[in-house]
Amino acid sequence: MQKIELGLRENWKQFTLLVIINAFVGGMVGLERSILPQIAEQEFHIAAKTAILSFIIVFGIVKAITNYFAGVFANKVGRKNLLTIGWLFAVPVPFILIFAPSWNWIVAANILLGINQGLAWSSTVVMKIDLVGEKQRGFAMGLNEFAGYLAVALVAFLTGYIAAEYGLRPYPFYLGIGLSLLGLAVSIFLVKDTRKHVEAENSFSNVPKLKNPFWETTWKHPNLGAVTQAGLVNNLNDGMAWGIFPILLATKGFDLEQIGVVTAVYPAVWGFGQLFTGRMADIFNKKHLLFTGMLLQGIALGLFLFAGSMTHYVLLSAVLGLGTAMVYPTFLATVAENTHPQDRAKSIGIFRLWRDLGYAIGAIITGLIADSYGIDISILAIGGLTVLSAVVIAVRMG
Repeated sequence: MQKIELGLRENWKQFTLLVIINAFVGGMVGLERSILPQIAEQEFHIAAKTAILSFIIVFGIVKAITNYFAGVFANKVGRKNLLTIGWLFAVPVPFILIFAPSWNWIVAANILLGINQGLAWSSTVVMKIDLVGEKQRGFAMGLNEFAGYLAVALVAFLTGYIAAEYGLRPYPFYLGIGLSLLGLAVSIFLVKDTRKHVEAENSFSNVPKLKNPFWETTWKHPNLGAVTQAGLVNNLNDGMAWGIFPILLATKGFDLEQIGVVTAVYPAVWGFGQLFTGRMADIFNKKHLLFTGMLLQGIALGLFLFAGSMTHYVLLSAVLGLGTAMVYPTFLATVAENTHPQDRAKSIGIFRLWRDLGYAIGAIITGLIADSYGIDISILAIGGLTVLSAVVIAVRMG
């Protein structure tokens, strides 16, 4: 009988495979990152910001709910099975985006994409934490999120470039066909489930079980509650960046290729930064990393109002990415550190439920404020909320 060992070195083959798969998962989001608002305006003649942001609202809500159920069913159905099911939902997405005759079809594609992201990304997160054990969780999450968000950035840049050269449809979405089919094939034939690693860790974990995982992860537990509200606000400002930045840059006279560069810099720094910040989460005080990261994001968003050139926007996007890189792997490492192995998948699912609801809440708030008071005020409001979230971390976390 094979002995189960925990650790990155001991499980490097499966871990590497899961990193590659998460890059495919991130790439599916990158398909839409820089060009979908332009498709709304140019092909479907939608002007209202709330209507344009509808695809992010739907994506955020569906992904959030799917995250929760991924956590609930991870122990029952198995991580590998959830990952495979997630990829089955991804396959139709690029075809719908290519052939969609109306905006409602685009919104429908984002329902499928939200399910794909909820199941596939949640599964890779939980499986990596299962494999590495308690000492390297931050680094593991850094590698996971690095791969995912670097792929978001790369595909966002490529789709912006392809759209500028060959048009908004169909060519940019051919990337998605390849990503979805590869992700499905690798998940079916090469990935192994990690439930036995959880059983091995159960035998020596001294973290108490949560009496009510939902409410304790949501708010009652000081550390888990602080992390959960910060996760929601982080994705709230990411939802704004996803939907509003391309529109803002277009109003400033930037072309599709330039918009692709600016919208790619933010997730690229976010992605690369996590190679280092994930490791930092294993070494330094997690509370300090989370506070500093959220504060940096809020300041960068406020300074967007004063940007006047391509260089300014690129620099501020980089600062926003750095702040996000500091918090993203630290969120997940903190949740894992404060939960028993048997509660872990459930708590991560609950945390990711609230975190990804931030996409929808951010898109709704941003759209309403932008339509009523202008884009600048909407960015300032979200920046203020992000600074407030940093204050909550400072007050609540131990």
